[in-house]
Amino acid sequence: MDIVLRNNLILITTGFDTLNTRWMVEFLNHHSRGMLFLPKAVLVFRNETLKDIRDEFIYQLSDYHATENQFSREFFLRSLMKYGNRPIKIELDKLLEPETVIVNLYAYNQNTVLISLEKPNTWVINYMRSQLEVYIENGTDVSLVVDVSDYKAKARLDRALNKRHILHYEIQYEYDNHFISRLYASFANYSFGDLCKNKTEDENLHFYTILECPIGASQDDIKKNYKKLTKAYHPDKIFNEKPYMIKHYTQKFQLLQEAYSALKIVL
Repeated sequence: MDIVLRNNLILITTGFDTLNTRWMVEFLNHHSRGMLFLPKAVLVFRNETLKDIRDEFIYQLSDYHATENQFSREFFLRSLMKYGNRPIKIELDKLLEPETVIVNLYAYNQNTVLISLEKPNTWVINYMRSQLEVYIENGTDVSLVVDVSDYKAKARLDRALNKRHILHYEIQYEYDNHFISRLYASFANYSFGDLCKNKTEDENLHFYTILECPIGASQDDIKKNYKKLTKAYHPDKIFNEKPYMIKHYTQKFQLLQEAYSALKIVL
């Protein structure tokens, strides 16, 4: 573990084993609504109502780091406490091979969606909580019930589902053929188009997600995102020669081609 005190934040670079220690997970669980998920990192903002929990985390972090490096805990603790108002960025020290997490989506009706994981995953469930916060009716460590009774809530859900990578986890969403028709039944006569006719329309959610566009996005927006993403995922951009990274870029580029072709036909 490395800890760097910068002017604007506390940067903690560590391995995934440390991220999953009890004291680290407990701190992050309390701050799930105040976390920003970045590539292979999370940024935790200060919450005055959670000051005691943050202070306890700083104490435990000091103990862990001092023991690991065999130096004075008190000196390091004083330095950390001076940065008490700064955000804390926790970053993985190396890029791990992606681990797939299955997330199931089920629409009870047009107002309520169940998001459930096949097995507990603190990082993915906290990401969902941070994105959907005010719309969550109840939840557990493997599921969330979300109120999507208005357009803003549906748009927030759509944006949340666009993100497919959390730290080294790769999220794979699964849903039945009735998910779209239930969720968007009342929008069939609006700008989204008729989303509840048949399975072909249901499959379009997947294409919109690949292109990181909201459902019903204009042709111009779809084209703009397509160009941006194909530039980012073009095979010529691969600098990491690890097999799984080459496979990831290649598959993503192919999916972008397929999604753009399909939505051009639809629109």
